[in-house]
Amino acid sequence: MAVNGIETTAAWRTLTALAGRSRDLHLRDLFAADARRAAGFSLAHDGLLLDYSKQRVTTEIMTALNALWEIADVPGWMEKMRAGEAINTSEGRAVRHMALRDPEPPAEVRAVLGKMRRFCEAVHGGDWRGGSGEAISDVVNIGIGGSDLGPKMATQALAACHQLQLRVHYVSNLDAAHLATTLAPLNPRSTLFVVASKTFTTQETMSNARSARHWIVAALGEAAVSRHFVAVSTNFKEVAKFGIDPDNIFEFWDWVGGRYSLWSAIGLPLALAVGFANFEAFLAGGHAMDRHFFTAPPQSNLPALLALLGIWNIDFLGAETLAVLPYSQSLEHLPRYLQQLEMESNGKRVGRNGLPLAYSTAPVVWGEAGTNGQHAFYQLLHQGGRLIPCDFIALKQPDFVLSGNTPHHAALLANCFAQSEALMRGKTLDEASRELASAGMTAEAVAQLAPFKVFPGNQPSSTLLLPRLDAYTLGQLIALYEHKTFVQGIVWGLNSFDQWGVEYGKQLAVRLLPLLEGGVASGDALDSSTAALIAACRVTPHDR
Repeated sequence: MAVNGIETTAAWRTLTALAGRSRDLHLRDLFAADARRAAGFSLAHDGLLLDYSKQRVTTEIMTALNALWEIADVPGWMEKMRAGEAINTSEGRAVRHMALRDPEPPAEVRAVLGKMRRFCEAVHGGDWRGGSGEAISDVVNIGIGGSDLGPKMATQALAACHQLQLRVHYVSNLDAAHLATTLAPLNPRSTLFVVASKTFTTQETMSNARSARHWIVAALGEAAVSRHFVAVSTNFKEVAKFGIDPDNIFEFWDWVGGRYSLWSAIGLPLALAVGFANFEAFLAGGHAMDRHFFTAPPQSNLPALLALLGIWNIDFLGAETLAVLPYSQSLEHLPRYLQQLEMESNGKRVGRNGLPLAYSTAPVVWGEAGTNGQHAFYQLLHQGGRLIPCDFIALKQPDFVLSGNTPHHAALLANCFAQSEALMRGKTLDEASRELASAGMTAEAVAQLAPFKVFPGNQPSSTLLLPRLDAYTLGQLIALYEHKTFVQGIVWGLNSFDQWGVEYGKQLAVRLLPLLEGGVASGDALDSSTAALIAACRVTPHDR
């Protein structure tokens, strides 16, 4: 079968037919017809509970979806990945991020983990000090993309585990406002920078790193650089030119993709924030999900279920987006992290054989922590008329507890479960009319107001319930979504591990920068819009 010819298979045709027959099937009817629907369409594993009973699926649909697992040879690709084959075909690289969280990792991984442990202990214990002899109070991670989103998300997620004597900050944006506002309250004498860049040439990262270096040198002198900067990189030569001691370089490898690198030395700021024991628990949670993924059949495999349900919603029901809705303030950065994971991995229109695909791939991933999102965009979810599948994520136990009797967590869970129920059930015109009439409204007033109270419902959603939010369960959660993304990429016939779409804009930016600084751009003539925008914003020496 052609790499991206899955749409020609009998299973795909069956799913297309099932989608056509189920267009008018409402979720409330599925629940009314089966009192045990929740039990039949849910899966519990290692403390996690996935309830997908509010997805618009039946047993027949799930059987057809599970067939895609074998047709696309997902098990074969899993073994290729685990064996270290170069499944990133366009770059000729292996994909081995799972080795980073293996309890018996390769020797080079074990060496870096040991170095990270010793460094964290030195910083936490006060043995690592700044150039003027002060203990470190603040760590600033400078990176972008996978070198920022992953550790930043995880550091916020594990806020309840933070080392109290250390504050960890993240700077990524090329806009000077990001670095300036981060540095403003900090003391250079007690600030440590982690510069995270595989090549140590990334424009955004190195611009911020050079400005941070100037900040340290202006306050403490050139000699202080080696005590206030460490690097996570593969380019030892460039790191040394920057002034960082080679002993303070934490290595990672070409077989670690940026958006999968949180498990590597890119996770150093996370380990500094929560302590190395918690970082090891994070790795253990990821490895536990790996074992589950590689051993469970698709019908009882958490990543497989999420992946196949997403394919059903996108390719057969016509959904274009996925709302990720964590009812946890600590997980507020998770939707942005998953944007990169899913959209950079599978936001592609060409298959592994270089031919255009005949179907849609990654959805637009977006979302916000509940209950904030309820006061922003839930109106559109309920009455906007678009099909928007949702992933609700909730915690059985809170990670923070306040004194007093206010039931914060119970109220949070009530809102989460109520929203998924309302999106599933909806409210008919008759129900709205009866509700208004029972409130004492006149028949005329009911007739005028009732149409505005109608909710179509039938919005598909899954709810993932975590027992708690700690380092282990966060590892499970991130690995779950990684494997989901992998499965979808294999079924869609994609190389999920390159990101050529990121490069083009960077190339053009390098070409345009000299023009903005008053020089001459090389290459083809500019289009009239770009030329006019540059003319309007040309940088003068005074502005630099």
